[in-house]
Amino acid sequence: MFYPLVVGDFLDRAAHVYPDRTAVVDEPQQPAPSLGELTYRQLAENARAQAAKLDQLDVPVGGRVAVISQNSARLLTSFWGVSAYGRVLVPVNFRLSRSEIRYIVEHSGSQVVYCDPEQVKVLDGLDVAHKFVLGDDDELYLRDTQPRGWAEPDEGATATINYTSGTTARPKGVQLTHRNLWLNATVFGLHTSISDRDVYLHTLPMFHANGWGMPYGVTGVGGQHIVLRKVDGTEILRRVEQYGVTLMCAAPAVIAAALDAAPDWQGEIPGRGRVRIVAAGAPPPTRTIERVLDELGWEFIQIYGLTETSPLVTINRQRAEWDELSTNDRARNLGRAGAPALGVRVTTDAEGEVLTQSNHNLDAYWNQPDETAEVQEGNWFHTGDGGYLDDDGYLVISDRKKDVIISGGENVSSIEVEDALMSHDAVKEVAVIGVPDEKWGELVTALVVTDGSDVTGEQLIKHCREELAGYKCPKRVEFVDELPRTATGKLQKFKLREQFWADRERQVN
Repeated sequence: MFYPLVVGDFLDRAAHVYPDRTAVVDEPQQPAPSLGELTYRQLAENARAQAAKLDQLDVPVGGRVAVISQNSARLLTSFWGVSAYGRVLVPVNFRLSRSEIRYIVEHSGSQVVYCDPEQVKVLDGLDVAHKFVLGDDDELYLRDTQPRGWAEPDEGATATINYTSGTTARPKGVQLTHRNLWLNATVFGLHTSISDRDVYLHTLPMFHANGWGMPYGVTGVGGQHIVLRKVDGTEILRRVEQYGVTLMCAAPAVIAAALDAAPDWQGEIPGRGRVRIVAAGAPPPTRTIERVLDELGWEFIQIYGLTETSPLVTINRQRAEWDELSTNDRARNLGRAGAPALGVRVTTDAEGEVLTQSNHNLDAYWNQPDETAEVQEGNWFHTGDGGYLDDDGYLVISDRKKDVIISGGENVSSIEVEDALMSHDAVKEVAVIGVPDEKWGELVTALVVTDGSDVTGEQLIKHCREELAGYKCPKRVEFVDELPRTATGKLQKFKLREQFWADRERQVN
């Protein structure tokens, strides 16, 4: 017997097994009326009503539906109200400019656009058949009408198109199938031990790689979703305490926000010994991991992945063998990208690029066959990241291939230099890049955000010399107020390089 794996399975099970359990607690502070608490029965009813409305609008199976929204219960509903009925969800990064959003809507061929009230002005520039504002629920849902359903469910059909986060001039639309999403969510859930006792806080934008699959997985086991609209460290701690949060996913910048809020928290840090925080986006410094373990008392889990891999490739979670190690040693072990997840193969090519094969890898880039063929050459997905497998079989990301600094003929990993700088108490954030230099080819340069103290560049360079070979240490330190990041906290080093490389034909020296 063959039964297709489709994303509707997750909500179907929750509504069948846990109909009267609270499924989601919507964000109370938002421009749209909050939906408050919804049971799984109500969440499923809303998804059916959304699908019935799309039927009324004659959106066919395979038709694209874009949602431009911060985290909300209505966006969560669309994971099933759209995709579970054979249509394609296009979750859009709400922080993009109007022209970027217009490009995504037009490139995807979306027939329907749902928009958060805070982004409503973007609708004016969109040439689409149907435009709705989230919160106008009488327009969003067609109640008391059964949707047509998906006559021939197909696990190979595209479920979502997720546009990459903007590290290139034009984002690419990543086609993820129902099979991709189903297996990613299930394997991710297995490795992070999700259960019906979990309370999941949405610190991660739902639009980003579909919340890494947690909206599906947590729903499938009957866990509870707590919607957080805007990241704030104190608010994260407050909701952990109020709702008994046990799990969250976050970029390093979100972890930093919680750590920064902890010293001013009154009483014991909530969630100590209970919360699991899953990090990705960039390898966090060892010091940051130590602080999560010691200051917050939360379990730290690291994954590695990309939008194109749904995203799970590797996972790094504390092993029994590490229980007796010092916090620093455990943190160093957890700083690696991790071991391949179940069903995932990882290797590196002769140039050190990380390659992966799995059931989670994208089907294609939407309407970009040449780019698809290039990234899937040899039946391996080419990540564009540089790294290696260590003696334990764990993947270590050494750098983006294009971010490797070649100084004086030696390869320098910017991540290694950043880790050394972050171990200095005065450094809050840092980005290390190579800038053109006549003597060295590329000069190792650190752009640093401090804690407000009077630390000097010379002091930071001296600090690095205690941990790194001399050629790896920054030759130049510049202090900045902030570093450019994407909506998911990913550092945009290309923006930092622009001021140094703008007048050069080649981006290497």
